[in-house]
Amino acid sequence: MHDDALAFLSNLHPYSAFPAAVLDKVAKQVEWRDVGKNEAVYALGDQLACLYIIASGKIAVTDANGVQVSMLERGNSFGERGLLRDGLAATSAKAVEDARLLCLPAALFDSLRAEQEPFRQFFDRNRTGARASADRKFDLTNVRVETLMIPDPVTCTPDTTLIEAAQAIRDHRISCLCVTEGDTLVGILTVRDLTGKALAEALPLDTPVRKIMTPDPRVLSPSAIGSDVLHMMMEHRLGHLPIVSAGRLVGIVTQTDLTRFQASSTASLVADAARATTVDDLSGITARIPNLLVQLVAAGHRHDVVTRMITDVADVVTRRLLALGEEKFGPAPARYLWLACGSQGRQEQTGVSDQDNCLILEDGIDKETQAWFGPFAQFVSDGLDACGYVYCPGDMMATNPRWCQPAKVWRDYFKGWIAQPSKEAQMLASVMFDLRPIGGDFSLFADLQTDTLRAASSNSIFTAHMASNALTHATPLGLLRGFATIRSGEHRNTIDTKLNGVVPVVDLGRMYALQGRLVVVNTRARVEEALGAEIISQSGGRDLLDAYDLVAQTRLEHQARLIKQGKAPDNFLPPASLSDFERSHLRDAFVVIKTMQSALMQGRGILG
Repeated sequence: MHDDALAFLSNLHPYSAFPAAVLDKVAKQVEWRDVGKNEAVYALGDQLACLYIIASGKIAVTDANGVQVSMLERGNSFGERGLLRDGLAATSAKAVEDARLLCLPAALFDSLRAEQEPFRQFFDRNRTGARASADRKFDLTNVRVETLMIPDPVTCTPDTTLIEAAQAIRDHRISCLCVTEGDTLVGILTVRDLTGKALAEALPLDTPVRKIMTPDPRVLSPSAIGSDVLHMMMEHRLGHLPIVSAGRLVGIVTQTDLTRFQASSTASLVADAARATTVDDLSGITARIPNLLVQLVAAGHRHDVVTRMITDVADVVTRRLLALGEEKFGPAPARYLWLACGSQGRQEQTGVSDQDNCLILEDGIDKETQAWFGPFAQFVSDGLDACGYVYCPGDMMATNPRWCQPAKVWRDYFKGWIAQPSKEAQMLASVMFDLRPIGGDFSLFADLQTDTLRAASSNSIFTAHMASNALTHATPLGLLRGFATIRSGEHRNTIDTKLNGVVPVVDLGRMYALQGRLVVVNTRARVEEALGAEIISQSGGRDLLDAYDLVAQTRLEHQARLIKQGKAPDNFLPPASLSDFERSHLRDAFVVIKTMQSALMQGRGILG
C-alpha cells in the first residue's frame, strides 16, 4: 500500500515537489478507500476527516442546491474547501463509477500547508491577495527589467556598413543598434558612436560597424529590477543596456524607457489630462494607458487597484472634455450631471473599454434649453472615442436623446422598469444601477439613487426578474475537469474572461446591492458590503471575493502579456497558455462563482 501511494504521489503535483523524505512520510500516513458507483463520499455539512485524491474513477461534486459544479477524475482532489474553512463539507460528493481514492488526513493536510511551500501555494485559493498588495508603492526601483525593456530590439551584424546602420536607426526612429552574430550579442552601436567616431573622423560610409561599435557591452538579465538598471547606468554613464537571457539577446532598456515609465504613473497622466487644451492632447495622454497597465500589473498591484487607477484617468479626461465643451458652446444653460455606467461607472476599466454614459438635466427646462445639450454631448462623446473609449455598440450614451433627459424623466424611467420588468427593462436597469456621477451638479443624482434602490428592493417581482437576468452569464466550466472554450471563430479555444468570468460576479454584486440597498457600485465593494450587512454568509462571501480576485487578476495579466507583445489587449484567454497549477485554481474559482449563482437562483444568496 505504501509503495502504491508513493508511486502515485511522486508523479502528482504538488506532492512531486516534496523532498523525498517528506513524500515518503506522507505515503505512510495516507489511506486507500474504494467507493462503488453511486456511493456517497460525503454529504454537505459532514465533518471532513481528510482530503480526497482520485486515483481512478469519477466523482461528481454538487453544491448546496444540488447543482453539479464539478466532474472530477484521476489526479483531482476534493474536500479542500471545507478543510480550509471550518472542517465541514461545503459540497456533496458521489462516485458516478467505481472509484479508488487516496485519503490524506486533515491533520496532515494542515501540517503540509504550514511546512511545505508547494503544497501551501497549491491550496492557497487567495494567492492573488498574497502577491498583490492594495497599497504597494508604484516605484521604478522594484519593477522587473522584463517590464521596462523593449523586446526584440533592432539589430545589425558586425559587417553592416555605417550608412546602412545610420539608415536603420533613422527608419526605426531609435537611438542604437544591437550588433549580433546569430542570437549572440557582440556589441552595441549608438547615435553617439556614429557622430563622435564616424562622422567626426570622416570615416568612409562603407566602413563596417565593428570598427566603431562598443564590443561586449554591459548587459542585464530579464529578472533584474529597475534599480539594477539605474545603478549600472549611473555608475558606467550608459544610455542603453541590452538584456540577455541564456546568452541570447531578448531586449534593451534605454534612458527613454525609464523616462516613459516614470511618465506613465497615474499622477502624471491625471495632471497632464487636467491641463490638456485640446482633444488631441487628451488622446496622446490616454495612449499611455496600456503601458501604465503593464507596469501596474508588473509592480504587483491588486486588480481593483489597477482598474481604479485606470478609471481615475478616464474620469479626469471626461471632466476635461466637459470643460472644453463649455468653452466651445458657452456655459451650460441649465444644471446638468454627466454620469458613467458600465466599467467606468464601477471603476473597473481595463485595457479594453468602451463608453457608457448619460446626462441628467435639471427639471423645468424648455425644449430649446434641452436641445443645447445635444451638440454638447456629441462633442464629449466624440472626444472620448478619440481617446480610445469607443462608442457604445448599444448606444447607451448621452448622445442618444433617450439618455439625455431631466431628472423627472429619469425617475419615470426607473419607476417603469421596476413596475414592468420586461427583458429590455431588466437590461436597462442592470446598466443604470451602475451609474456614478462624473462631472456637473452631483445633487441631481443623490435622491434618485436612494429612492430607486428603496423602490426596487421592495418589489419582489422586479428583484426576481433581476435575479434571473443576473444568471444569464454562465461560467466557462466543462463537464469534466476542463473549460468550455469558444468553439469557432477568431477566438476559438479561448474563454471570455469578461463575459463568462468577471461579469457573472458583477451581476451577483449588483443583486446584493439591490437586496441591501447598497449605494456603492464597485463590484468588490458591493460584495464586501454585502458581507458586512449579512446579505451573504461569511464563508460564501469570502470564497466569492477570492474567486473574483483570481479571475479578475488573471484577466489583467492576460491583457498585460498581449500589450508587452505589441498586440491589442483583449479578454480572450487560451487556457492552454496557463500552467496546470493556474488552470486548476482558475477552474476552482469558476466553481465558487457558479455555486453562488446557484444560491441566488434558489433565493438564498449564500453559500452553505
